[in-house]
Amino acid sequence: MKPLDALQQSLHKRVLVELKGGRSFRGTLDAFDQHLNLVLSSAEEVVKDVVTARSGLTLVRGDSIIYISP
Repeated sequence: MKPLDALQQSLHKRVLVELKGGRSFRGTLDAFDQHLNLVLSSAEEVVKDVVTARSGLTLVRGDSIIYISP
């Protein structure tokens, strides 16, 4: 399975995105592109399993992503 196929299966589902610099976001994957830029809705920033900030629609740049977990 290719990475983009895995993302396609995760569309409209909740995902956890770990970013460089120790930041994490959890939200519903609404869209992505070939550069792995993501659009998350109902996004929230998570630090050590505690929600620290909520933001509605969030764009995550693909070059800052370490991993995406369903």
